[in-house]
Amino acid sequence: MCGADDRLMVARAALHFWEEPPISGEDGSGTIFFAGCPLRCVYCQNADIALGEHAREITVERLAAIMGELQAAGALNINCVTPTHYAPQIRAAVAAARAAGMALPVLWNTGGYETVEAVRGNAGTVDAYLTDFKYADAALARRYSHAPDYPAEALAALEAMVQAVGEPRYDTYRGQERLVSGVVVRHLMLPGALEDSKAVVRLVHERFGNAVRLSLMNQYTPVLASAAEAGNSRAAAALAACPELACTVPDAAYEELLDFADALGVEDYFWQEGGAAVESFIPSFDFTGV
Repeated sequence: MCGADDRLMVARAALHFWEEPPISGEDGSGTIFFAGCPLRCVYCQNADIALGEHAREITVERLAAIMGELQAAGALNINCVTPTHYAPQIRAAVAAARAAGMALPVLWNTGGYETVEAVRGNAGTVDAYLTDFKYADAALARRYSHAPDYPAEALAALEAMVQAVGEPRYDTYRGQERLVSGVVVRHLMLPGALEDSKAVVRLVHERFGNAVRLSLMNQYTPVLASAAEAGNSRAAAALAACPELACTVPDAAYEELLDFADALGVEDYFWQEGGAAVESFIPSFDFTGV
């Protein structure tokens, strides 16, 4: 389902500047984009690599070396994006990189569709989780990600993450605040899905409170529309089935979500200012650093 086999496939490894402030800082997050994904979200912002269409095979030894190179380039952390289907190789690479002197926090950047067993298997390797919580509603999860069990599975996985790494903790690294452990829960707001976004915020806040830090994002980019216009038949079919995904999230809807979080008593969360829905959040998967 994830599109992976025993080959370790990577699309990009470079400093990334578009994460939350204590993750990217000013110097950048050492981000490694892995190919494949256990979900098939119709609006996927990184569809080229999620479908395994743009990636190169590397060895565990090369992955360990990449982590050292990112540290030498000034990265604040090692940020593994959609990594779970390569967990055995990544765990081995992290161990080898640490033995060679890599001392950065390791972040597991996931869509949230994890098993509890997979999370527990990361003990000793992963310092912090950057996990999505995409939907509270099973019907929406089915419509957009073909995974009606997503809300239940993501909630169980999130509980395991909090148990594994504890509450968010920060240090000061080269004059920058840096996340060194804990869980950041990201929610990408989708067009027309304000009520589900509110349900996600309520669920996460009431269940976990300050044990996690929410990140509410309005950077949804209608890549389906641009891909369909360019003649991509897969995107055109998806857009025909879900025409509401052809636009960005209205500012008023996003502001209503932020007001809702404030009214619930969510005291400290990440939010984005206007103009976030731009291509800069979607890097070129051109094998940089691989």
